[in-house]
Amino acid sequence: MHLIRRNVAYLAACQALLLVNNVTLIALAGLAGLALAADKMLATLPATTYVIGAALASMPMSLLMKRIGRRPGFMIGAAFGIAGSAICAIAMHLGSFWMLCAGTLVAGAYNASGQLYRFAAADTASEDFKSRAISLVMAGGIVGGVVGPEMAKFTRNLASAEFAASYGSLVVFGVLSLLVLTRVRIPKLAEADRVAEGRPLLEIIRQPVFMVAALGAMIGYGVMNLLMTATPIAMGICSHPFDDAAFVLEWHVIGMFAPSFFTGSLIRRFGVLNIMLTGAVLMAGCVAIAVSGVAVVHFWVALTLLGIGWNFMYIGGTTLLTEAAAPAERAKAQGANDFLVFCTMAISSASSGAMVTQAGWQAMNLWALPFLAVSVAATLLLVWNRKRRAARAATAA
Repeated sequence: MHLIRRNVAYLAACQALLLVNNVTLIALAGLAGLALAADKMLATLPATTYVIGAALASMPMSLLMKRIGRRPGFMIGAAFGIAGSAICAIAMHLGSFWMLCAGTLVAGAYNASGQLYRFAAADTASEDFKSRAISLVMAGGIVGGVVGPEMAKFTRNLASAEFAASYGSLVVFGVLSLLVLTRVRIPKLAEADRVAEGRPLLEIIRQPVFMVAALGAMIGYGVMNLLMTATPIAMGICSHPFDDAAFVLEWHVIGMFAPSFFTGSLIRRFGVLNIMLTGAVLMAGCVAIAVSGVAVVHFWVALTLLGIGWNFMYIGGTTLLTEAAAPAERAKAQGANDFLVFCTMAISSASSGAMVTQAGWQAMNLWALPFLAVSVAATLLLVWNRKRRAARAATAA
């Protein structure tokens, strides 16, 4: 148990460093893209290529870790983050929009590997500690919520080219991640599980438990990413200064990760499906606040609620996914889940800039509601099926 808790602590530190990278990239992507893109509708493309890079790397990273182990795989991912950040910094100096997109594409592989920190914690945890291990690792992201926006503000104009120093500073955080990863001790899978294929991927995906888990993560992340990516642009359109946008993003990311200190306990007490449903309701509350006004306080409250709702849906979905696969099948199930999540994020990022500039901030918020309704319906159906099976079992006994 001591080793498990130590790994959770180190993985939480890695999550913190990953989120400094993520939050800084997202905070800058729209504004840097807006500054460099000839067509302003492409402003959020650097954020989209970041997600595309993660989608392309998600399954290969997961399968690679099955073969060589978690720690070497995580270190390879961090190396991609260092390289991608360096390319972005050079792109800002050269004023090259497409080079900036290439840099975020490379950095996406770091995000893909880092998203597996939560599964690495769950793999070695006992059943009663699994949801807490996942949520405690995710809690490390709160550091990124505080440090990322503040660092973006501090480094924005440190170099001759705007934002170049911000991207350059992420190289340092990538190196720190490599150093922390040297302390992680996660046993490799048993030889039999490393070579075994388990059930076909399609059979795993067709399970109701997998579909509800993946839907919760996809829709939670997709809606969150759609609105978060558009927030700096929307606030700029509403004439709010960059410092206010950074403040709102800071509280958004705090909302995303601060609940992680108790989300695992809530899941154990109330059940994973109830927590996922609560998350969807909170995200709908975000929409209600967002459409009621465009003052800074509206953005602040809406984005904080959005973060908390995402936390419940994402950690809930991750916990539920652990029920869907045997040890030999985890790499496929986890890689497929994250691939679907990143594809959803890529679509939401790609459409975010056009939606906020063409339809407006309040209209794009309303687009989130049908997707949240789909997740709620699927989750309620699984709740009903489980209650029906439990009643049948009780009758048979």
